[in-house]
Amino acid sequence: METAGFIRVLEREGWALAAAAAEAGPDAKVPTCPDWQVRDLLRHTGTVHRWATSFVAAGHTEFIPFGEPPDLDGEPLLDWFREGHLRLVATLSDASPDVACWHFLPAPSPLAFWARRQAHETAVHRVDADAARGRDIAGAARDMDAGFAADGVDELLRGFHARPRSRVRTREPAVLRVRATDAADAVWTVRLSAEPPVTERGGAGAADCEISGPAAALYLSLWNRLPLPTVSGDASLAALWRETSGVG
Repeated sequence: METAGFIRVLEREGWALAAAAAEAGPDAKVPTCPDWQVRDLLRHTGTVHRWATSFVAAGHTEFIPFGEPPDLDGEPLLDWFREGHLRLVATLSDASPDVACWHFLPAPSPLAFWARRQAHETAVHRVDADAARGRDIAGAARDMDAGFAADGVDELLRGFHARPRSRVRTREPAVLRVRATDAADAVWTVRLSAEPPVTERGGAGAADCEISGPAAALYLSLWNRLPLPTVSGDASLAALWRETSGVG
């Protein structure tokens, strides 16, 4: 997906998140994030949006910590969220393709990174907002574009869990395969060991465990929003993912 496509997804998912949050109300529990109410979801995502905007807008080339969320609630909190989302979309849309700024995963450019990352950040949290208003998450998965979902799996496996901070480790080497059944060339081989996972595209060679299913179901399950779809082989590796893959 090109950068402009990610920005379109970000725009759509942000408005959908706000609409679902408004319907649910600030006190509603977020079943997919058990410690959160909707107000926490809005404060978190709105803060992330402003944090991302700051790098692209100001060209910061070094890490800057998250800001503190505002002490807002109800409609003022929703307005704050919408304002920050709108500014992020505008900043990414107007930025020069060669803008230089800090980013934390490999990408063709900083702009490509931030558009992709914020599209996925917002899409996953839109699902959280839908869960808070009582929508079936499996239904939300069926509405998601398979290509976008497969890209999210790729970002998670080859981006987040390639970093030293990944806690998905095994004492003995093992191979986990992840296969999307409805997207072209959407197969990943994850080599597990006492070191950070090493993931490559493709399904050559034997695997100790395979997790397979539609791309959107894989995407949301690997982000721990849904149960894992089909698991074959050594189920303990799938359980290990559930227990240790959370991204903070």
